[in-house]
Amino acid sequence: MISKKMEKALNEQIAMEGYASFLYLSMASWCDKAGMMGSKDFMRRQSEEERMHMLKIFDYISEVDGHALSPAIPQPAHDFVSIKKVFEEVYTHEQKVTNSIHKLVDLAYKEEDYTTLHFLQWYVAEQKEEEALMRTILDRIKIIGDGPQSLYFIDKEIQDINVAAKKAEAAEAGA
Repeated sequence: MISKKMEKALNEQIAMEGYASFLYLSMASWCDKAGMMGSKDFMRRQSEEERMHMLKIFDYISEVDGHALSPAIPQPAHDFVSIKKVFEEVYTHEQKVTNSIHKLVDLAYKEEDYTTLHFLQWYVAEQKEEEALMRTILDRIKIIGDGPQSLYFIDKEIQDINVAAKKAEAAEAGA
C-alpha cells in the first residue's frame, strides 16, 4: 500500500508528464506549420513518450492500491520564436522533470517505500537519456546555426535522430 503523501506526489508527476505531452504536441504543430517535418515527427514521438510516462505512473498508483487522478492540464504555449528556442524550452522542461523525479526518489527513501523507489529507477535512467538527447540536439543547432538557411539542415539532423530511434525501437521489440 502506498502512503497518501507518495500518492499525492505521484499524482502531481502524472500532471507534469501530461503537460509535457501536450507541450510537445503543441511544438509538433508549430514545427509542422514551419515546414519542419523531421522536427514535427520528433515532437510527436516525444509527446507520445511523455503520455506513456504519465500512464505508467497512473497504472503504478493503481497497482499499489492508490487512487490515480486524471489531471487538469493547462494549455501549453503554441507559438515559438525559433526551432532553437523550442529545443531550449524542451531541455529546460526535461531538467524540471528530472528534478521532480529526484524529489520523488528522495521521498521514497524517506518513507522507506522500496517498491516505489524501485519503480522510479526507470524514470531516473530515462531522464538522463532525455536530457542527453536534448543537449545533443542543441549542440548540433549551435554547430549548424539557426538562421533561415540552416533550418533544412537542423530538420535533417532531427529526422536522422527519428530514424535511429525507430531502428532502436524495432531492434528492442525483436529482442
